[in-house]
Amino acid sequence: MPERTDPAVQSFLDATLPKGPGGTVVAARNGELVHCKGFGLADREKRIPARCDTAYDIMSMTKQFTAAGIMKLEMAGKLRVTDPISKFVGPVPADKRGITLHHLLTHTGGLNDEESGDDYTPVSRDKMLDVALKSKLRSAPGTEFSYSNLGYSVLAAIIEKVAGVGYERFLAEQLLVPSGMTRTGYVLPQWDRDQVAVEYDEHGKPQGKPYEHPWAADGPYWFLRGNGGLLSTPRDMFRWHRALEDDKVLSATAKRKMFKPHVAVGERPGYKFYYGYGWGVIRAGNRYIIEHDGGNDWSFGEFARFPGHRTMVFWISNHAFRKGKWNLDEQNMELTLGIEKRTRR
Repeated sequence: MPERTDPAVQSFLDATLPKGPGGTVVAARNGELVHCKGFGLADREKRIPARCDTAYDIMSMTKQFTAAGIMKLEMAGKLRVTDPISKFVGPVPADKRGITLHHLLTHTGGLNDEESGDDYTPVSRDKMLDVALKSKLRSAPGTEFSYSNLGYSVLAAIIEKVAGVGYERFLAEQLLVPSGMTRTGYVLPQWDRDQVAVEYDEHGKPQGKPYEHPWAADGPYWFLRGNGGLLSTPRDMFRWHRALEDDKVLSATAKRKMFKPHVAVGERPGYKFYYGYGWGVIRAGNRYIIEHDGGNDWSFGEFARFPGHRTMVFWISNHAFRKGKWNLDEQNMELTLGIEKRTRR
């Protein structure tokens, strides 16, 4: 499908983006695609440009799909977010009996990520659960926000146990395909290698494609699965935004729960930050921004929805950091708000 260029958005990007990184920017207004265009290269060695249909690791933006999976199971009457995790994973130590799905969704379960391995440690689902349940809690359940990748991996395991199918298969059948998202997943999309972006480190050295790191046959190992690592195209992320605009995939009740500012996270002048279910919620004066970013040592991206304006911004880069030259994480707010301002005009 052809790319789409909005002159005002493109002019802003030309003036704001550093020269060097590759990536893609999407902007939408009133459910319609306004801008979907790549910048720089997805693969420097092959000179493949970044495009609207380039597949990227969306990193922690994966969490919104895990949260949506839990909501889908609640819609089907198979669980409630108030259920304790012991209902699904069996007996748990006394200090973890109070942990509910709501706690894991809002990062208030107290699980300690520091006691798990890195993203590429070869660990099974059951071993991951064993590590999570044996780890020392950072805080009592429900008392403190502490961002936990491990908690979202536990949620992915619970999805599998309740649904009776693999995590990725469940997402595909219940969320992705119904949303028109055929280019999102771990391995089910059967990626064309030239469609997937190579990631680059702060020195410009290639770090390969996401699935070229240590993975199991069916996707990432379980310290990454469910909390990160999904691949998607910017065009598919627009389709996800559009699916969230109506109630065909997720009910209005489910979305209210997902986007509710359940837990206060912090504030700075003009902004208050909260966490919902798999989404951050930012209050800026009288308006709300529903968003989540994602980052690793090489890539960074942001997905932001502005309900009051019915606008959406998604941008991502496979070379977000270059030592002494650029750091797109630090430009996140400037880029996201600048793109949105020119989209809602």
